[in-house]
Amino acid sequence: MSIRNLDKMFRPRSVAVIGASDKPNSVGSALMSNLLRAGFSGPIIPVNPKAAAVHGIMAFKDVASLPITPDLAIIATPPDTIASLVAELGSRGTRAAVILTAGFSEGGAAAGKARAAQLLAAARPHLLRIVGPNCLGIAVPSIGLNATFAPANMLPGNIAFLTQSGAMATTVLDWALPRGIGLSAVVSMGDMSDVDFGDLLDYFVFDEATHAILIYAEAITHARKFMSAARRAARPT
Repeated sequence: MSIRNLDKMFRPRSVAVIGASDKPNSVGSALMSNLLRAGFSGPIIPVNPKAAAVHGIMAFKDVASLPITPDLAIIATPPDTIASLVAELGSRGTRAAVILTAGFSEGGAAAGKARAAQLLAAARPHLLRIVGPNCLGIAVPSIGLNATFAPANMLPGNIAFLTQSGAMATTVLDWALPRGIGLSAVVSMGDMSDVDFGDLLDYFVFDEATHAILIYAEAITHARKFMSAARRAARPT
């Protein structure tokens, strides 16, 4: 597609966590804990229909009841709920979402492929950009954004790490922290239903905080776009 609205993904002013939870060992709880501990300065808004508060922060029952339109939504709810949530967020004006939930095109199941198609159809009219589904999340340490459920902490730095594998992301984070290696961004891309390597290369090549881009790729979705973006990123500045 393009880098359109990726600034809402990587420089958000507010974040909604849909599927936020206090339940021990849940993705929604780990996500909230990481966001709060990292020190993001904007509003962090939990969405949970059954809780008055999550991690001590007032929660809202659904997207319609949110007090503001979040720049970025992190979604960790069952797969059949995702497309309608994306449509509702897009209608409100949200332009970026990270979908942690699995159950889409991975494995080639017909039901998952149908969900993936519904997800893109819901996002497209609003130009809402999606990282995922089936991913670990994203992080921008310099602004205190850790929208992942990874157990590791992160240091700010100038390397953007782009990976399809959540396990590889966790491994690199565990390796980097004790060595004092910082990162400008971490993007776990999962199924790459929308945002892919070409989009991210085009975005981070113009990011002043990023001096190098590290990629762990298992597949390339749009080879020509990727090669064009890679050549641009490799040019001397």
